Amino acid sequence: MLTASQIESAVLVMGDAGIASHCQRYFKTAKGEYGEGDVFIGIRVPNLRKLVPKYKTIELNELDTLLQSQYHEIRLLALFILVKKYQLAKTESEQQALVDFYIQRLKWVNNWDLVDSSAHHILGHYLLNRDKGLLFDFARSEHLWTRRAAMIATLTFIKHHDFEPTLTLSDMLINDPEDLIHKACGWMIREIFRHDRQVLDTYLKKHYQQMPRTMLRYAIEKHEPEVRKMYLSGTI
Repeated sequence: MLTASQIESAVLVMGDAGIASHCQRYFKTAKGEYGEGDVFIGIRVPNLRKLVPKYKTIELNELDTLLQSQYHEIRLLALFILVKKYQLAKTESEQQALVDFYIQRLKWVNNWDLVDSSAHHILGHYLLNRDKGLLFDFARSEHLWTRRAAMIATLTFIKHHDFEPTLTLSDMLINDPEDLIHKACGWMIREIFRHDRQVLDTYLKKHYQQMPRTMLRYAIEKHEPEVRKMYLSGTI
């Protein structure tokens, strides 16, 4: 049987000190920053993804141990494996168990890449044709990453032309104190552009003057340069 210890030992030897040093800075791990205390091994994401087929059969109790690792890449690998398990689940009860597992361990999904690699694949997919109230509860959480998970989960809804949850959550989070939430909201709002620009522009014209600058810049990134200028100058 695969164990967390075996997997962690195999992954640790793949690390690169130079990459790790860069990641420590990029993911803001210094005192007072959003990733304070996180530890990187130095492994590129594509190399982690290649390990998923090898380790996808790991039992959930061992996966739980991996997800609580001090090493960022080990937690990321655990989430890649969890996503794969969810995608391979054959019954609704199996999916539900994996969703519950994920929700109960959001404490360990504690950086933006960890959230962005998992929330829409698991929460978004599961809630696609279900009540979305859980996400609105998440948006009220004091936990930064839980709030981000709520917004990123809506990427799956957007791809299925259901835009209302994204826009409702954006309204709820428009005054959030964290820049990483502004980025997440702006990104998801921008994704609507790919599917229905009219819906997006109607929403932006109503709300853009109240949006934090970061959220607005992300939201209008795909607009024509002259339109972006009008939004940013408040003359749209």
